[in-house]
Amino acid sequence: MNTANQNNLHPQRGDALLIVDVQNDFMPGGSLAVPRGDEVVPVLNRYLTFFTAKGLPVYATRDWHPERHCSFRAQGGIWPPHCVAGTNGAEFAAALQLPPSAVIVSKAATAEQDAYSGFQGTGLDAQLRAANIRRLFIGGLATDYCVLNTVRDALRLGYRVWLLSDAIRAVDVQPVTTEGIAT
Repeated sequence: MNTANQNNLHPQRGDALLIVDVQNDFMPGGSLAVPRGDEVVPVLNRYLTFFTAKGLPVYATRDWHPERHCSFRAQGGIWPPHCVAGTNGAEFAAALQLPPSAVIVSKAATAEQDAYSGFQGTGLDAQLRAANIRRLFIGGLATDYCVLNTVRDALRLGYRVWLLSDAIRAVDVQPVTTEGIAT
């Protein structure tokens, strides 16, 4: 895994931008707000402009939970209710400029299974392989949960990964560094 920012970004054919869980409930004021999570939005918008101008694909994951999801405290989980499918909290941040061509990947969409990785229980791997994607540029929320697990799964599945270090923020329940992603 490598880290990247806009100064050393060189995407090419076979690359894709993967935005992880930039949803209202993870923004300041949301039910599971990531500190300074809103700061990733303008940075990701610059990446979105760059990737779409080059005709490269964009994928965006989202938590898409049912009302009684197993990760919620009322069901024995550790989180407050968040990103309930069809609610404002589950929508992508309003300022995030996803192109109409972006592929939306919903995860943790059944009551009995949680998913921190964009690959877990989704068709993301099959979609990327069908599009001949070999390298992923990943940013979003939260570094210590969904970004971390998405990066780990991408590496395990054989993708080359560039972590967009200027476009991630952590919830910091248990602090982790970007180096911790590579383990």
